[in-house]
Amino acid sequence: MATLVVLTREPTGSVDVLPSLALLDHHVRADALAPDSLVDPGAVDLVVVDGRRELATARSLCQLARSTGVRQPILLVLTEGGLAAVTPSWCCSDVVLATAGPAEVEARIRLLVSQPVLDEPGPDVVEAGELVIDTAAYSARVRGQALNLTYKEFELLRHLAQHPGRVFTRAQLLDEVWGYDYYGGTRTVDVHVRRLRAKLGAEHDQLIGTVRNVGYRFVPRAAAE
Repeated sequence: MATLVVLTREPTGSVDVLPSLALLDHHVRADALAPDSLVDPGAVDLVVVDGRRELATARSLCQLARSTGVRQPILLVLTEGGLAAVTPSWCCSDVVLATAGPAEVEARIRLLVSQPVLDEPGPDVVEAGELVIDTAAYSARVRGQALNLTYKEFELLRHLAQHPGRVFTRAQLLDEVWGYDYYGGTRTVDVHVRRLRAKLGAEHDQLIGTVRNVGYRFVPRAAAE
């Protein structure tokens, strides 16, 4: 018997997210589909994330869980349409359809909870001159001074900095940072880049380079210029 926490916005919790759980002999509780729920998931064997309707949120939570040291395996619940969007960068341990039967769900739970608990990850730090991004602590500093970034600003900066020199189109950034089900226009990327540059300051704003008619890239050389 395993102890599971289901992260969802459904008021009825796991009953709607993964109905087969009601037929299995496990301790199941529900919690909010929000970053605060990952601060301390408690003494659970498995974290179940509801990705049926909010793929971008589910993706961000899976990545946040890994970057903040959540050691339990993560089972992501999806619809058929959501399967096409999942990649290794989502950082989930396994995926399952919401319509999966009890035998399949039980097998997935059994395999996941029997895996060795992940070791605590070491610090994942990206440095570019005077800019230091600590992805584990979700912090970014310039000359030791913390940057007051929103969640998406940090995610965008981190994504660019982890792929120095690579050019991303606005559409790619929307897909990989906001999630493919985000319906806002590409102007959202431009707005976030402008805000990031302002917060980096005049001496460091060129770390985010513009490739005309294409998109943006991280230019670590700019830190030394």
